[in-house]
Amino acid sequence: MEECLLPENHANSPDMTITPSSPVILQILPALEQGGVERGTLEMADAITQAGGTALVMSAGGRLVPSLERLGAQHYMLPRCGSKNPVSILRNAGTLARFIRQNNVALVHARSRAPAWVARLACTRTGTPFVTTWHGVHANNFPGKKRYNAVLAAGDRVIAISQHIGERLAQEYHVGPDRLRVIPRGADSAQFSPEAVSGQRVHRLSESWSIPAGVPVLLMPGRLTEWKGQRFLLEALARVKQTTPQTPWICVFVGSCPPGNRYAEDLVTYARTLGLTEQVRFAGHCQDMPAAMALATLVVIPSLRPEPFGRVVVEAQAMCRPVIVTAHGAALETVQHGMTGLSVPPGDVQALAETLTAVLHAPQEGLHAMGEAARATVLARYTTHAMQQATLSVYDELLGTHLHEAGLHKNEAAPFQDQSIAG
Repeated sequence: MEECLLPENHANSPDMTITPSSPVILQILPALEQGGVERGTLEMADAITQAGGTALVMSAGGRLVPSLERLGAQHYMLPRCGSKNPVSILRNAGTLARFIRQNNVALVHARSRAPAWVARLACTRTGTPFVTTWHGVHANNFPGKKRYNAVLAAGDRVIAISQHIGERLAQEYHVGPDRLRVIPRGADSAQFSPEAVSGQRVHRLSESWSIPAGVPVLLMPGRLTEWKGQRFLLEALARVKQTTPQTPWICVFVGSCPPGNRYAEDLVTYARTLGLTEQVRFAGHCQDMPAAMALATLVVIPSLRPEPFGRVVVEAQAMCRPVIVTAHGAALETVQHGMTGLSVPPGDVQALAETLTAVLHAPQEGLHAMGEAARATVLARYTTHAMQQATLSVYDELLGTHLHEAGLHKNEAAPFQDQSIAG
């Protein structure tokens, strides 16, 4: 239905008249709540606007809509935008095709599978360039799943968020070099900078988490789900406590559970069973991740499955913090063992416990040197600005525009202020 596509503040709708140098670019995703897909959408809306284009976003709405609109982008509601129901997909595709024609949309960028099916059908009808980004794991673990996933490999350009994902797209979905573009996610190096975080912000978090003065803080950021490795880390911490009982430390788990999920309660019970109640904090959602990382002595990302990218790794590195990761997926790209971080075999409790113990007893100058090397690597390879510029270049390839050139003149700035953990 046409009326579902009114912008949330339609009285201030943008002028849709475009020129070759100011294309209208529409991003489509299920909702604007919390996560890497959402953050990437806002970052690119900011980049498009700063480069002189018109940034539109279509979704079922969410808490980040006001943040998007503060960037100068316009949000359009499309109910059931993330529905996998074939009838909903066909209906939404018809609605989107009309929207593309009426608003002179020059290119559609889809970031999730159900919206990508909608966008692909609409772009085929209207002859509009179609770009996709493969953000997630998207396993092929039951019949028909690969066909459903394949829409994210069907764009005129297909963006992989790491070399790990790019290799999978090439091997499993036969995306050739003519269409495949590897564009890593990035850290906002302005906000994730030790110099940008005040002592007051760090002290506020320390008090809210009841961290004793001078005690080393181990931080594990990530959604509370089994594959992120919280139980794995708890088991390793129990061994650290057993082997070096006199060494002080506090481990803070930052992140929340999906509604109705009992995993958080199970973790609290498991920590109690392991005798870790005094040394473990389950902090829930954190609005100020730069301050959380500034508070940390060490950041641990012990995922049991390969991460497609793992933005939180580079954010910790941008804060000059040593990181421990599990050695698979994109972590092998962002962490050079012994240089910009440390890695352990996935699921190896003893290896993780030994590495944690080594860091807790390491000289401060060694940890500082590792943190400085990590930040230097992030600044060279993994910034938000670099991701934005590379994506603008993809748009330019298809549209013959000069967004990338225009974007070079903008300063890297925080696209929005919510620096909560996104998993």
